[in-house]
Amino acid sequence: MSKSSSVISVSGLHKRFGKHQVLKSVNLDVPAGSIFGFLGLNGAGKTTLIRILLGLLKPNDGRCSVVDMNPQFDALEVRRRVGYMAENQTMYAWMRVEQIIGWVSRFYPDWDSEFADRLRQQMKLDADKKVGTLSKGQSSRLALLLALAHHPRVVILDDPTLGLDPIARRDFLRDVIGYLQAEGVTVFFSSHLLYEIEPICDRVAILHDGRIIKCAPVDELREQVKRVLLKPADAARLAEVPGVLDVESREGRWSVTVENIESARGPLAVIGSNSLSVVDLNLDEIFEAYVIGRREVVDV
Repeated sequence: MSKSSSVISVSGLHKRFGKHQVLKSVNLDVPAGSIFGFLGLNGAGKTTLIRILLGLLKPNDGRCSVVDMNPQFDALEVRRRVGYMAENQTMYAWMRVEQIIGWVSRFYPDWDSEFADRLRQQMKLDADKKVGTLSKGQSSRLALLLALAHHPRVVILDDPTLGLDPIARRDFLRDVIGYLQAEGVTVFFSSHLLYEIEPICDRVAILHDGRIIKCAPVDELREQVKRVLLKPADAARLAEVPGVLDVESREGRWSVTVENIESARGPLAVIGSNSLSVVDLNLDEIFEAYVIGRREVVDV
């Protein structure tokens, strides 16, 4: 497989369990060195795609590559080159921290013991403490250490801050993601906490009902996706506006979220007699407009 600037590449990927189609012709490219947010509601298929990328599941159709290898045929080698941290990652409770680090190190030819010990000290993990006695925050830090100590080119994080308190989440995002950015590591980051990952991600993909419905740089989304408030003489004409994601009536005014403000501004100005108020949106609001927005105008 030829090398490219994308460290993760997915093309026409399908996955079904029985009659249930979980992934439907998924196409995705993750640029090298990016912090890539992978967004979707529960059940959208995020974890299924991640498991395929790691060679833990096989797709029914389509292709994917991770660090220029096909995980269907090179699963073990992919997992040696990728750091992976799952939500609620299970570790052997009876082992001491030092024991589990030594045990995991045997699976990675490139394991850096000095680096692992440095991470352990930085993360304030007691080497003699049993894994089963660690707090949720300490367990997450240990899981991250195990994902990083072999210096992977790509780190896949599947809801890594799930269950952490706000302070632990802040420390994780500030210290860990900051470190990975500085090292030029590609981070593929699945999370439900959009307001927290917005400052760190440079690109996001939205998976909905098994399909990628949007993939773009975060700055581009914030520049283009806007909410417009107006009082149209004829609300039915809002259906003529290109790229409408959500329409809602609010106290005599209409709130219209559009995918591209530049192409929608003209038609909206005509319908609203130029009395437009344009509102900036955060990533959480943009995500909601794409996955639960109501496109149709209804009488209220």
